[in-house]
Amino acid sequence: MNYFIVTGEPSGDALGAKLLAALRARDPEAVFAGVGGEAMARAGFASLFPLADISVMGILPVLRRLPTVLRRIDETARAVVASRPDVLVLIDSPDFTHRVAKKARKALPDLKVVDYVSPTVWAWRPGRAKKMRKIIDLVLAVLPFEPAAHQRLGGPKCIYVGHSLVERVEDLHGDESARANGPVLVLPGSRRSVVARMGPAFRDALARLKALRPELEFVLPVAGPVEAVVRAEVARWPVQPRIVVGEAERYAAFRGAGAALAASGTVTLELALSGTPTIVAYKVPKLEEFIGRRLIQVPTIVLPNLILGENAFPEYLQDEADGQTLARAVAALLDDGPERRRQVEALAKLSDKMLLPGGQTPSGAAADAIIALAGGGKPPQAG
Repeated sequence: MNYFIVTGEPSGDALGAKLLAALRARDPEAVFAGVGGEAMARAGFASLFPLADISVMGILPVLRRLPTVLRRIDETARAVVASRPDVLVLIDSPDFTHRVAKKARKALPDLKVVDYVSPTVWAWRPGRAKKMRKIIDLVLAVLPFEPAAHQRLGGPKCIYVGHSLVERVEDLHGDESARANGPVLVLPGSRRSVVARMGPAFRDALARLKALRPELEFVLPVAGPVEAVVRAEVARWPVQPRIVVGEAERYAAFRGAGAALAASGTVTLELALSGTPTIVAYKVPKLEEFIGRRLIQVPTIVLPNLILGENAFPEYLQDEADGQTLARAVAALLDDGPERRRQVEALAKLSDKMLLPGGQTPSGAAADAIIALAGGGKPPQAG
């Protein structure tokens, strides 16, 4: 079969690489084209252009890059039409990928389109769900509550295929009894702008926690793209956490942590699956706060809380996320008290909600659904 795959950012690139492997395992003669990044390139995928051209976040950065992004949308849509694939697979980045699909479908009305990773229609812009039905045949959800959200909002057919992190549960999960004297994980963000915004509050929180408990140790797992930024930020902190780099050390740190202080993001799902009691903090620029408070329609921005339907991880946003408040909240998790026990009990339910039946992998479930749709069959009910 001929697969055209389009993603717009590194997280989608990582999913795309796993999907490529799963599709090739089932369809060794498959032909691939589209847009991807370094992970997909390592899997033998040739991208139409560098992912950096379109991988931008935030209102102002997007506006600055808009002419390039619009040009790449047109270029990609023309390539889809020229390729006439059996299926067009969009991976995340809906502001880019959905525009490509809309243009391509005008020229190819019978084009089959799969959206791998649902837009956050359950959080904001819920009207997008119904509009997606015009260009999307099937949504592959990575969060278990998303199929019900699409059904409620009148969106396209949506099935849960699992989050990539469920493949790493064994690597992540630690023994609660062994965590008693573990270090505090410090996770100030995976983007340069987030690290800059969260740095001062995290710096103050660590200083206060160290004054309260001199024996306390701190560990900061860092990903490659922001390692230099994080090291420069931490160098100014009076209490400096031990920085660990690499997947093996990262997962070891998760398994042995006593508690965590984290910026909101996918890392909160890693912490939840690892069973680590956590305090979540986040800040955005004032303009984004003004817009967000008027558009966001969920009671929490923390993924584990949304999946569990309860506020397992306390979250402190904007001005609430100051060093004194965060230090006090983390300190409450360090002993076997009611707040720690409440979190541990809540997190124990998470794996059951996220794991797929029969040990199926998310990339495998996604590949099966895509092949079924491309071949004219009915997608399996993955979840």
